[in-house]
Amino acid sequence: QVQLVESGGGLVQPGGSLRLSCVASGSIFSINAMGWYRQAAGKERELVARATSSGWTNYADSVKGRFTISSAKNTAYLQMNSLKPEDTAVYYCNADIIGFNYWGQGTQVTVSS
Repeated sequence: QVQLVESGGGLVQPGGSLRLSCVASGSIFSINAMGWYRQAAGKERELVARATSSGWTNYADSVKGRFTISSAKNTAYLQMNSLKPEDTAVYYCNADIIGFNYWGQGTQVTVSS
């Protein structure tokens, strides 16, 4: 059993910053990659950023230069700077563990003045 727990969401003004954290626990043998996805109201879930155990990262075009993903052991972070109202969404942590995908419960990020 694997659990992912996110934290760090909240309400922030446009131009502000937030840092999301995700901790994986349970029967973890090897994490191939960890990533962050988001789902805005009425839209499909989309990839925000992903980092593999080998150090490769990729980002959605809409967040390049503003968001940074990092990971250490069983933890992943998403540093979000210069936030925009269109970044408002529920953010989900994802872990690829020996080919199986696991998801966190999500954390709400709201960017509004």
